[in-house]
Amino acid sequence: MTNLSKDILLTALILIGITGFISGEFIISSAIFAAAAIGSHIKTDNAHKKVGQLTWG
Repeated sequence: MTNLSKDILLTALILIGITGFISGEFIISSAIFAAAAIGSHIKTDNAHKKVGQLTWG
């Protein structure tokens, strides 16, 4: 996943969460905000791989 697609996905999750919060769906909006928070901390680049490290796939 590229940075642009990750940013678009996180923005959509935040907007959906705000819409759900305004409409009164507090449990669903809390889950969506949690997904956005977790998604913003996941690293998607492979620059941290070390030479000689075993990888699958």
